[in-house]
Amino acid sequence: MAYLYVKNEDDALDVVQEVAYRAFKNIETLKDPNYFKTWLIRIAITSSLNVIKKNKKVILLKPDYEDYMGPVVQDPLLSITLQELLEELNEEEKSVVLLRFYEGYSFKEMAEILEIPLGTAKTILYRALGRLRKQFKEADVNE
Repeated sequence: MAYLYVKNEDDALDVVQEVAYRAFKNIETLKDPNYFKTWLIRIAITSSLNVIKKNKKVILLKPDYEDYMGPVVQDPLLSITLQELLEELNEEEKSVVLLRFYEGYSFKEMAEILEIPLGTAKTILYRALGRLRKQFKEADVNE
């Protein structure tokens, strides 16, 4: 989860270390042990967002990532990635999309992790999906 936010292995490892520290330090604040994983993910998201705000830097593409990208496609429309589209979302929309589609959480679990009402989680997800569709169509029109 941290890597999806910070897009950098070193920063992601820093986030994981911060999550472990905060979890150990604040374990007494966990009211229900059944929600331990949810609690940790919430700490990870918060820590990741803090790192992003702190750094505010451009992350350059490293050559070792080229293996994961596949061949360069000449058609710009085909080269648009979901990651680029996700970057256009605000943080709450991005969080909901990542939790739902990358991590496979239900709406109820997402609402608990993000500490928002269930209806709000649904609204944010559908708004984010609408924005993603619109961005994709705009990219298609521009070509």
